[in-house]
Amino acid sequence: MEEQQIDYAKIRSEYLGAPLRMRDLQSNPKSQFETWFKQALHAGVVEPNAMSLATVDHQGLPSVRIVLFKGFTEEQLTFYTNYTSMKASEIAQNPRVGIAFFWAELARQVRVRGTLHKVSREESEEYFQSRPRYSQIAAWASAQSQVLKDRSELESNFAYYLRKFGEDQPIPTPEQWGGYSLEATEWEFWQGRENRMHDRFRYRKNESEVYVIERLNP
Repeated sequence: MEEQQIDYAKIRSEYLGAPLRMRDLQSNPKSQFETWFKQALHAGVVEPNAMSLATVDHQGLPSVRIVLFKGFTEEQLTFYTNYTSMKASEIAQNPRVGIAFFWAELARQVRVRGTLHKVSREESEEYFQSRPRYSQIAAWASAQSQVLKDRSELESNFAYYLRKFGEDQPIPTPEQWGGYSLEATEWEFWQGRENRMHDRFRYRKNESEVYVIERLNP
């Protein structure tokens, strides 16, 4: 049986979102984001906290991956990771990054740009202790981004720390694990509309550090 060829160019969806108008927007982008995030939860979006994080590597090449948004630290978007990972190495070299959320069920996208800072050790430990126990063990078992010989090496590391910490002993936060918060300078809210005539608004800080809202061409 001949394998069917995929015509990638013909894969298309029509976005039929409701209008997004200037008067619908809140003056603060964090408040606008929280409103949209609650609507994404209500709409049953799968993992609405999944966000693309774009960094630049040591050769100046873009690098992007999905991380999970875990809330706000003093009005800044926060996520957690391994500080010895590839992304952390790139952030250390250039902390200016881009983040994007896409909620297909609502035909919505949110883009944020700004500078990352490490959160306090206390905040990292508080979040780490709230994680499921096996997720905590996985943080010890994985030397994130480092080369593995095979899957069994990772599983062996997991089994080692499972034995080490047992079933009841509190698991300490690894020194190389913690959070980042994004000090945003620009937010963009995109609402998909029919015929690719989307609504798109940007919040951008002016010289007085006050957000100015601008409508952009889609």
